[in-house]
Amino acid sequence: MERIFQLKENGTTVRTELLAGLTTFMTMAYIIALNPNVLTGFDTASPLWNGVFLATCLSSALAMFCMAFLANKPFALAPCMGLNSFFAAMVANIAALTGMSYLRSFQSALVIILVEGVVFFVLSLLNVREKIVGAIPLGVRLGITPAVGMMLLNIGLGSNVGIYSETGGPFYVMRDFFGSLAPTAARDMMGSGYPAMVLTAVTILAGLILIVVLAKRGVRAAVLLGMLAASLVYWAGEAVILGENPFADLTAASFLPPFGDMAETTLFHFDFKGFLQIGWFTALTSVITFCIIDMFDTIGTLVGIATQVGMVDERGKMPRMREALLSDAVGTMVGACSGTSTVTTFVESAAGVESGGRTGLTALSTGLLFLACIFLAPVAAVIPAAATSPALIYVGVLMLRGLRDVDFGDLDQMVPVALMMIGMPVSGSVGHAIGLGMISFTAIKLFSGRGWEVSALTYGIALLFLVKFFLIV
Repeated sequence: MERIFQLKENGTTVRTELLAGLTTFMTMAYIIALNPNVLTGFDTASPLWNGVFLATCLSSALAMFCMAFLANKPFALAPCMGLNSFFAAMVANIAALTGMSYLRSFQSALVIILVEGVVFFVLSLLNVREKIVGAIPLGVRLGITPAVGMMLLNIGLGSNVGIYSETGGPFYVMRDFFGSLAPTAARDMMGSGYPAMVLTAVTILAGLILIVVLAKRGVRAAVLLGMLAASLVYWAGEAVILGENPFADLTAASFLPPFGDMAETTLFHFDFKGFLQIGWFTALTSVITFCIIDMFDTIGTLVGIATQVGMVDERGKMPRMREALLSDAVGTMVGACSGTSTVTTFVESAAGVESGGRTGLTALSTGLLFLACIFLAPVAAVIPAAATSPALIYVGVLMLRGLRDVDFGDLDQMVPVALMMIGMPVSGSVGHAIGLGMISFTAIKLFSGRGWEVSALTYGIALLFLVKFFLIV
């Protein structure tokens, strides 16, 4: 372990790395079931759902193995939330335009992901993506870490737990519980879902307070212990308050991987003929859109988390960035070949890094847990989403410390940072927020007569985002 991951050099131990990997896994295990739900329209009984489920586990695990052994970084990868919704919408549009079945449209859209992965692999080999990282100006770079923190806060308090009832949904903790005028108004709006909402809010607060108290006492496993305690609170509440068995799904669950369904529906099932039917313009703009979002989502997450914990050199660059980007590209290509949308670095990696993860051993342990979920998916599904929210909130708060490096007297820095901090949680995209920051920074410099301070590559990136936002259809 020492020879492969240089644990002493990075100031960590095997125990710390394994705990960090488990912490990261617990915060992102939701993707194992949610990704196939999104990509198949919650068609949970279909062979396609089973194929996407296996593709999610396999592509995530392999990408993390690459991150571990190529880059020796603690970052976890999985199919990107947001891009998977965009992919599902594209599949539906292809079906509507061509009259193909959903399955064949799905197989046609996988070609887009394959092309994207190949493009990124080549760009990473040629160091083009690393040069793009270097082209991000200080005024934008300083805003990435706190903006990612705001995004984690928004996920933890906003969208991580959605509750449905006979009155509708999803209802969310911040908007519908803490944002309600009075408890009676919230109860009337949520109907039978109100007790579950109260339990969710209590679980989040209890877990968050415990994590903070343990962290103040110097407990390295504070985040993991907080999530475990929050899980116990939620499970007890389910049994006592809601009258439900929190482990009921395990009794009828199947632990046999559906490899047959995967081979039938998604494994190397690229429909190139169907892809050509959507037209060259739609195909080209779709590839470009996926590339732009994925590239800057990955770059933003890597830079933001690495900066937060000092994994950057004196020039603000992360060592072995090229290898980390290659791992992302490999994950996307494997995802396309196995049957899922774009694989990218997850912001939830920040939870494991905050727990002490500093090397590829963290990514390796998270990847092994994803691989085990091929057989143990029902067990991963038992982890309540409410128990993962405290970790996301806590790490999000810590990432706001990046604001101390921002010169609030310099509008060149302040405006891009402010736009990214609101843009990231509202849009749900790291890449889109960086785009806003790049456009605003470049425009301010240009029209204030200091355009010569901006590099040609920075101008090119800002122009690319302008095209993406206003011209690509």
